[in-house]
Amino acid sequence: MDGSKDKPKMTAGLDLGDKYSYLCLVDTQSGEVIEEGRLRTNPETFKRRFASEQPLRIAIEAGTHSPWVSRALEGCGHEVLVANARKLRLIYANKRKTDEIDAENLARLARVDPKLLYPLKHRGEDSQAHMAIVRSRQALVGSRTQLVNHVRGAVKSFGARLPKCPAVSFHKNAAAHIPEALRPALEPILEQIGSLTQRIRDYDRKLETISKERYPETELLRQVEGIGPLTALTFVLTLEDPYRFERSRSVGAYLGLVPTTAQSGDRDPQKRISKEGDEMLRKLLVGSAHYILGPFGSDSDLRRHGEKIASRGGKNSKKRAVVAVARKLAVLLHRLWVSAEVYEPLRNARGTPGQAA
Repeated sequence: MDGSKDKPKMTAGLDLGDKYSYLCLVDTQSGEVIEEGRLRTNPETFKRRFASEQPLRIAIEAGTHSPWVSRALEGCGHEVLVANARKLRLIYANKRKTDEIDAENLARLARVDPKLLYPLKHRGEDSQAHMAIVRSRQALVGSRTQLVNHVRGAVKSFGARLPKCPAVSFHKNAAAHIPEALRPALEPILEQIGSLTQRIRDYDRKLETISKERYPETELLRQVEGIGPLTALTFVLTLEDPYRFERSRSVGAYLGLVPTTAQSGDRDPQKRISKEGDEMLRKLLVGSAHYILGPFGSDSDLRRHGEKIASRGGKNSKKRAVVAVARKLAVLLHRLWVSAEVYEPLRNARGTPGQAA
């Protein structure tokens, strides 16, 4: 809020718990604690407490409850700052850590300078619901992978091996190679794997429908080889508003695909990527990068960029190439989304300016 007239008279910190949340109200001018208390973490209690309150600046930490809480508080007319918990060393490294102290620290940080909270922006309710479908699908994929590994491990312990095959057909291909003694133990697992595969296909069809009906911009992203409907939709749902990034290059950092920095004086060591942002989207982009650099990937600026880095040799050169392509891919997808351009795989190689890749 700009100007002293628009500045709330009180700043609040709200430490969200699963059953109870702790509130601390601080006078914006004097910094004096005006009120401390505990309230139940549910929409009805929050509405009763904050609906008739004068406009506040309220700081909360990002977490399980923060999406609906932020929407509820904003609906009551308050300014809500969703703090990035990973950045708040003052809170998570505090040796005197209690819910009451956390609430007060949030309020004081919001009072002094909201930027100290590294505030995040939650996606809308519809986007959150659609992302829940994506994450549910990924949960089933993870469960299927664990069961496939269990079956393979059990068969190996009997001195046999199962043939290599995709996970989608594992329950069919593996059945004929299970040792007789293991059939009572593993046949129910194979049936479960088959059921999971069918549920995953159902999710895929549902996500394809959602993409076409609600997010037509995903078609712009799917122009790029290696970007399927899942990655395109996850990218759109995660970023939600592409215009909150002034530059496409910022997307790579937002997704944790750039090295962390620890510069001090003349010392500026090369470190690993930060791995901040959405882990699932980062893994999907890395998977797409593997495809682009793999045996089935076509010639493109992205592939040439990765091959150039891999050709330098040295330790982990191939891994660095994959991460570099994933970062370039994130930048490219954002650029295509904003510009709605037709993707040209070899645009940079032909010397055509203007396309970020």
